[in-house]
Amino acid sequence: MKRSLLPLGGAALVLGLLAGGTAGTAQAAPDWATDSMATNSASAVSVINFWAASNFAALKRATAYNPDPGGVKMKAGGGFSADGRPGSVGPTGSERPAQTTVKNVNLPRTVGKVFFVVNGQYRWCTATSIQSKYRNLVATAGHCVYDPETNSDTMDKWVFVPGYYQGKVPWGIYVGKTAYTHYDFANYEDYDKDYAFVTVFNGVAFDGIKQVSRSDFQKFTGPKWGGGGRYYILRSKDVGALGDNVGGQGVTWNQPTGKPVYAFGYPAAPHPDGDKPFSGVTPKYVYGKPSGKVYVSPEHKVEEHMGLKGTFTPGADGGPWLTQYSSGRRLGYVNGVTSLFGDQDKNDRYDLITSPYFDGETADIYRQAASVWSGKIVGPNGELYR
Repeated sequence: MKRSLLPLGGAALVLGLLAGGTAGTAQAAPDWATDSMATNSASAVSVINFWAASNFAALKRATAYNPDPGGVKMKAGGGFSADGRPGSVGPTGSERPAQTTVKNVNLPRTVGKVFFVVNGQYRWCTATSIQSKYRNLVATAGHCVYDPETNSDTMDKWVFVPGYYQGKVPWGIYVGKTAYTHYDFANYEDYDKDYAFVTVFNGVAFDGIKQVSRSDFQKFTGPKWGGGGRYYILRSKDVGALGDNVGGQGVTWNQPTGKPVYAFGYPAAPHPDGDKPFSGVTPKYVYGKPSGKVYVSPEHKVEEHMGLKGTFTPGADGGPWLTQYSSGRRLGYVNGVTSLFGDQDKNDRYDLITSPYFDGETADIYRQAASVWSGKIVGPNGELYR
């Protein structure tokens, strides 16, 4: 692990990089942590090869990540207090989206699944593309990037697949390059800071399967497999930056908690009583107003979570809470991510989801991540870089 604690003086160098789309100034100057994921194109290629081999068999085997299968015991406490003025960065196009009030909601193209390997198991959470200088940034829960049980490095073989559906990758696969989160989550598993921003390489899509000779098979740098004397390769292509393909949600912080939100995610795990109402195949949403009260869970060091009534189950972890969501433009502002699932009436069924409160510290960490370039991993002739 090479976890770095960025000095506070470095914050001042990056706070203005996105100022053109920012209202208000974050007052807090937090400690944040960064961790490398795929450190170079060669390691990124190995991640692509892992998930894409045998016609995406590993993606299809993955199941919803559920670090708390029995649910989390939470109780309501006091209210929220912002640490500075409200602020925001606009979504793709910079126009402020008109909030939807219709019941038929178009799902955002920015939402998808993050896949990773933890304890030898193939898992997934929910995430979204968000605005950044290089259109290469993903927001999700911290526990979908770092393993809170072992306090180890970032999850292994981490990728984001927007619009994922039953083995299909409509806008490509994006390999995580660098993770940014609050130092308190990375090192102390403090779920009050259970969010993360991850820069990703340009997306990789595929031009189809081709049967080749054994010699060409051995020389090919990309997903490939063979058997029975036959050899196949999966030809690759660079599809560009994440935000150029699916757009990017805005981000907002230090906001009042009574604003209506749409929480999107891929719920899949069963309720504690064993009932399994969701398949995890397609994203779902919960709509409502987060509680003005905070939620507390000593087990997860939670002292100030927002709560939203809903029956989501794990798999929706990391999904965005979008305020001012426009169903027509499919864009809004991320002001939270699903972190924990609670059973408030103690009937062994989830009835509450919670999120960390996005404050000025969140904004500073977001700005740091939003200013970093990542690059591409496909060469000019469709080969994957070594």
